[in-house]
Formats: sequence, C-alpha cells, structure tokens
Amino acid sequence: MTPIAAGTMRFMEPAATDAHRSPVPRWVAPLFALVGAGLVPWTLWIAYDLPQRHIARHWDLAWVGFDVAMAGLLLATAYAAVRQAAWIQSSAAAAATMLACDAWFDIVTASRGTEQAMAVTTALLIELPLAVICIWVAHNAEQAGEYLAAANRSISRRRARPR
Repeated sequence: MTPIAAGTMRFMEPAATDAHRSPVPRWVAPLFALVGAGLVPWTLWIAYDLPQRHIARHWDLAWVGFDVAMAGLLLATAYAAVRQAAWIQSSAAAAATMLACDAWFDIVTASRGTEQAMAVTTALLIELPLAVICIWVAHNAEQAGEYLAAANRSISRRRARPR
C-alpha cells in the first residue's frame, strides 16, 4: 500500500493484488452478527423489565462527560481537517454518532413542554444537521484527499516552470 501523495491526506491505495481482499478479518462478521442478534432478545427483555421512571445519582456527570467526549471528537475532527489527516473519517463518523445519540437522549429524557420543545429544536437545527455534515465529511474525505493531491501536483508543476 502506498500513500496517495506526500503532504496531503494520507489515504492508502490498495495494491493491485489486494483489490479483492478485505482488510477485515473473517471472524469480524460472525462476531458482530452474533452480538447484533443477541441484542434483540436483550432489548425485548429490558423493554419489558425496566421501570419507566428511574432516578440517577450522577445524572449531571453522565451528561457532562458525554458532552466533553462529543466536544473532543468535534475538535479532533477540526484538527484532522486542518492537518489533512487520514483519520478524519473515523473522528467524523464517531462525532456523527455521538451527535445523533445526544439528540435522541435529549428528546426522550426531556420533560414535557418547554424542555421537550427545546430538545427537539436543538436536535433539528443543530445536532442532526451537524451529524449529517460529519457523515458527509467521513464519506467524502478520501475524494477530498485525491482532489487535494491533484491540486498540489498542479501547483507544484506551475512553480517548477521557469519564468
């Protein structure tokens, strides 16, 4: 595997012989299928067994910790964008996931009335649109790297020409 271009996003291109080989070990798919299938009965059981109301001792700490982690991922994604780092796909995807989870839990844990209206409004106007942007970044980062590599080659050729 070789980098696309020095000084740009460091995405890797598979060698011609690796074109049909998956970079993921074979045991990953059965493991995830087993865990995903196992979650179905677990989810049905907790839906039946969990109380509708529960008081948590460290509710504030849970939310602050979650928001700190989410801010860290958004800042890491910004840093990866500035540095044109290959791991921007991972940080952007993780940030999108946390934003969607934050919107979900804000809405379902909000009290009726103003609190719930505020949760829905921030989800629709801030968290979910930002999550969509993060998914777009994660999906298009490789294309952006190729575009930047081509732009760098073009700029380098212009500078190399004698005037």
